Amino acid sequence: MDLARYLPLSQRGRDDESGVTGDRRVELAALVRGAQRLATIADASQRDDLARAFAGDAGLLALASRPDFSASDLDGLAAQIEAGPRRKIPDLQRTVRALLQLADAVGGDARVAPLTLGAVALQASITAPFDRRAAISGHTVVAVDADWSIGRGPELRGSAEGIVRFLLGLSDIPPRAPGRDEPSDATPRPADDPRDLG
Repeated sequence: MDLARYLPLSQRGRDDESGVTGDRRVELAALVRGAQRLATIADASQRDDLARAFAGDAGLLALASRPDFSASDLDGLAAQIEAGPRRKIPDLQRTVRALLQLADAVGGDARVAPLTLGAVALQASITAPFDRRAAISGHTVVAVDADWSIGRGPELRGSAEGIVRFLLGLSDIPPRAPGRDEPSDATPRPADDPRDLG
């Protein structure tokens, strides 16, 4: 699915849009619950530090500012987010980045919803550092494992998580033109990997 079709002023059909919202509390709360799941993978002595680091990286430290904040408090933090004020895409982007970093730290799978990754990819495609934006400029970036794409032009393909990791600076592996040697997962390869040359 081309995510641009869902933006204001797009050429999509006119439907009832009374339920459409820019509020991302539900997705954000799901990411925080994902962090709680990932924290349980870590050694018990590291769980609370990892939970605090996640909350800080996600910009949620104000909600998790108690000195005794622990991994078990992440579920309560998710409930606070759901009941709290509206959250927007930049909040979602920071939290996805923090969750991916936590997944890397514990060796777990982030399990981010495909449309959440799509929303973050769309946001990151305009806010990422210049070199990241330049790598996808003038292309349609297609998530091969999700039903979304962003941009216009010749296709570049990658996993939804891999695209987001690249745009957020967590991986140096850009989406690739069809037929190029594509990694089978979102795991970053070393910078000197010969498959990245040429």
